[in-house]
Parts: sequence; C-alpha cells; structure tokens
Amino acid sequence: MSLTIECKPRPEGVNPRALRRDGLLPINLYGHKGAESDSFVVNYKEALNLLKAATPNETLVEVKTPGWSGSAVIREIQSHPWKRSLYHLSFFHTDAA
Repeated sequence: MSLTIECKPRPEGVNPRALRRDGLLPINLYGHKGAESDSFVVNYKEALNLLKAATPNETLVEVKTPGWSGSAVIREIQSHPWKRSLYHLSFFHTDAA
C-alpha cells in the first residue's frame, strides 16, 4: 500500500490557526534541498487518514509538492494534549524508495 499526500504552498503571512479553521494543516518538509526547509499546507482530513495508516519515523510517505516529489517520513506530529486535534506535521526527506 502506497501512502501519498498532496501539498500546496503555504500562503505568506497567514496565521496557522486561520489555516486550520479553513480545513488546512501546516506542514514543513526538511532535507529535500539540503539544509533548507519549505512550508506547505495539506487537507486536514487527508492528514488524519495518513496518520491512521503511517507510523512516525518508520513509514515512507510519497510527498507531492508543486516543484518536487519524493519519499519522506513523518518526523514530528504536534497535537493538542487532550483534544487530539492536529496542529502541525513535519516530514523529513529520505533517499530510500
């Protein structure tokens, strides 16, 4: 089973709370451009479905962005302590296919 998530560029100057209110989840992608990281947004429900099927730091996820596509692992999940609503995801690019 292949896990894939589609990312869109994160709008400049938009508060993360406003993104979540609009059904989007902010994410960061590290390691695909050396030391640089890029900010994106994904559909909140797609991210929830991905997290049900993936294990952080273990499961390879196909990440598709407007200018790049490759495999990554979920490095960090930020969520509310007791509500379990997601705040943020971090992905780290890996060369393994």
